[in-house]
Order: sequence, then structure tokens, then C-alpha cells
Amino acid sequence: MDTADLIKNVRRIEIKSRGLSNNIFAGEYHSAFKGRGMTFSEVREYQYGDDIRNIDWNVTARFNHPYVKIFEEERELTVMLLIDVSGSREFGTSFKYKKNIITEIAAVLSFSAIQNNDKIGVIFFSDKIEKFITPQKGRKHILHIIRQLISFTPDNRTTNIAEALRYLTNAIKKRCTAFVISDFMDDDFENALKIANQKHDVVALKIYDKRETEMPAVGLVKMKDAETDNYSWIDTSNKSVQEAYAQWWRDSDASTQAIFRKCGIDNTSIRTDEDYVKSLMYLFKKRM
Repeated sequence: MDTADLIKNVRRIEIKSRGLSNNIFAGEYHSAFKGRGMTFSEVREYQYGDDIRNIDWNVTARFNHPYVKIFEEERELTVMLLIDVSGSREFGTSFKYKKNIITEIAAVLSFSAIQNNDKIGVIFFSDKIEKFITPQKGRKHILHIIRQLISFTPDNRTTNIAEALRYLTNAIKKRCTAFVISDFMDDDFENALKIANQKHDVVALKIYDKRETEMPAVGLVKMKDAETDNYSWIDTSNKSVQEAYAQWWRDSDASTQAIFRKCGIDNTSIRTDEDYVKSLMYLFKKRM
């Protein structure tokens, strides 16, 4: 992709994602992802119904009249995006590849974060940590993230979600909200996910394509594994092959969902040919 095309794509994604963030997600994001706690704001005279535990005894003694401390939510968060850049993200059979949906969702979350004065950082991962972008604020930082989402080429193509989660746990010292955006085509990340969620607020966004759920009958086909580059000849018209594949998908998805439940992870699944806005809104409202 040349520079002109890159700039054009960055601008297109910025316009769309800023619009969604401003018009749709602003309130839901603010409500769904709370700050680290409550911080002192001011004192005022005691009013009927105030919690007596909030009485400021020093000020009360000074003025010989009860005063209470007023607290407000500490809104500033650090948001981390854990982006799967393995080979399987390049799959897609409708209008968009999985990587296109991942890019748009990451951009929307980024603009939602800075609109709420939160810092945003990114971890690109395959079977290793491909790139780490430190959390910062501001539009310039978001545009840098979008450029990387569009143009970044990983060294490796296989997946190790546990490695990304371990890196998050070690690299980010204070509690953050971490979105893991992946197709979750990996099966050994439960322990790392459990540990990461004890320290941080981890949210899983599973991206998949409808053709990954079932095999169409199109005859004998030479298929390539996007992560290992291995080729296999598959008779897609064979009923037993179709049923075995469909069963594999159901078992794999059920296993992933079971891991999310056991680890207490809020999550949603987003299909490439469906409106991801609805899925994100459902997730946000479920957290309120």
C-alpha cells in the first residue's frame, strides 16, 4: 500500500469511527467502563439524607456546623487493545476480511477512549509480541494507531494468546481495561486469561466469518492453512466431511465460551458480515 492509499484509508476509518464514537458509543462507553475509584472533589454543608460517614470532622469543628466531603468518580482509565495479527485474520468471504473489522473496532474503541480522556495503548501479537504502543492520549496518537492497524506486517503468522496476556500482566502495572480482539483460534490461554483478569478488566471480542462455521459444498478444493501455510485437498461435497467440520466449529466455539465463563470475562462474538455496532452496544449495556 502506497502512502496516498494509506492516508486515504486512515482518513476514511477516522471519519467513520469518530462518528460512531461521538454519536453512539459516548454514553455507553462512559457507563460501561468505570474509573479506578472515587476521588475527593470538595466539601459542602451537610444536607438531610447525606451519609454521615462522609462528614469532614475537621471542617465541621472549625465552623461549628456539619460539613460533608463530596467525591466524584475518577474517570481516567488506561485502555489496552490486544490485537491478533496472526495469519487467520486475513480470512473473509463477504465484503470484509476479519482484519478489516478488527481495524474498525479498534479505531472506534480508541476514539471512545480519548473522548473520555483515557489513555489508549496497543499490543500486536501473533505467537509472540509483534509490537507494543505505549498508552497515550490525543488524536495524533490515535491516528498513529490506525496507521499501524492498516499497514502493520507481522513477523510470524501463528497464534499465542497466552503470550499476549502474560505481556499485558507484566507490562501494565496499574489496573486497565484490556480488549482482546481475536478470532481466538487458540486453545491454551485459560490460565493466562484468568491471571490477567485478576489484575485488569479484560474484555474479549471474538471476530469470525460465517464460512468458518460451515463448509459449503463446492467439490474438491485445495485449501491453505493461513497460519502454517500447509495445503490440503478437501472434498467439500462429502457429507461426513461437512458434518465433521461443523461439529469441530461448534466444539471449538463452545470451548472458548466456557473459558470466558470460567474466567469471568465479558465478551461478544462479531461476524464479519454483520453490524458490529449492535454487538458492541449489547456488550456495553450488559456491563452497566
